[in-house]
Amino acid sequence: MALAFPFSAIVGQDEMKMALLIAAVDQGVGGVMVFGDRGTGKSTAVRALAALLPPMSVVKGCRFNGNPASHQDYCATTCDVRAAIDAGTAMETEDAPVPVVDLPLGATEDRVVGALDLERALTQGEKAFEPGLLARAHRGFLYIDEVNLLEDHLVDLLLDVAASGENVVEREGLSVRHPAKFVLVGSGNPEEGELRPQLLDRFGLAVEVTTPKDLETRVEVVRRRDAFERDPHGFLATWAERESGEALRIRDARDRVQEVEVPAGVLNTTAKLCMTLGTDGLRGELTVIRAARALAALEGDVEVDEGHIRRVAAMALRHRLRRDPLDESGSTVRVQRAVEEVLGVEA
Repeated sequence: MALAFPFSAIVGQDEMKMALLIAAVDQGVGGVMVFGDRGTGKSTAVRALAALLPPMSVVKGCRFNGNPASHQDYCATTCDVRAAIDAGTAMETEDAPVPVVDLPLGATEDRVVGALDLERALTQGEKAFEPGLLARAHRGFLYIDEVNLLEDHLVDLLLDVAASGENVVEREGLSVRHPAKFVLVGSGNPEEGELRPQLLDRFGLAVEVTTPKDLETRVEVVRRRDAFERDPHGFLATWAERESGEALRIRDARDRVQEVEVPAGVLNTTAKLCMTLGTDGLRGELTVIRAARALAALEGDVEVDEGHIRRVAAMALRHRLRRDPLDESGSTVRVQRAVEEVLGVEA
């Protein structure tokens, strides 16, 4: 298996790295959409983060990454976790790395959701299910490059699965239902096509990445990447201590994120911020609070404060704003103005 570039060795792109860490701590945030130039480390960052996460326990032989500790996380085709738990039966388990699955733009629907296993049907006369990309991505990351160019029927499919956390397949007399919960990470260049609002709204966070403009940063990016490609094992050894520290920070944050308190004043401030921006629905407030709680957990804080809200507001709200024909400012600028209006200018 190819070695992943160390997450802590990625130069710059702080907002993208923060958003990915938040999504790793609390999967309920809803995934990350990355807008920006090609070649700015988007896929590198996703794979680097997955390599930091501790291996997950899965039911041995399960092709759906079934969680042996969850009643809800089971499949009926190769194992039945729920029945085994109810009966008190011990299941054989194994550790597996957190998956990062690429969804190609040209993928067929059968490849994404799964289909009839033709080999078994022809050789053994059995109707069996061949899992697709959604099954492989369960409990991990589903990465879609150039998501704004994804075909409409696949967008509709992803919307259904993202909303339910479950993939339902009806194919050639087969009826299969399996969990499909993953961190959805998309990337795209807005200049190459608009992303459907329904799908964009399903991403909890949206960040912007750009090509570094200063000479020192560009040189450092090239230097580190070149060093990694020439001697991957040596480069990883150099960054091992920092990677271990980052992995420990994520693990501790996951353990305590649900214990982080959100004071009533912070809730009021968040609601006022979303009202000022005119965001539709309440998903904006919920995402801001979830992201701020995860950020507080990462930093070892016991409660969310306005400082956390300031830092996650743009990534949680910039993609939820209506277009204003009378305001030519970008969405990031509009969020920053609203933050200053509601929370005051940061000292």
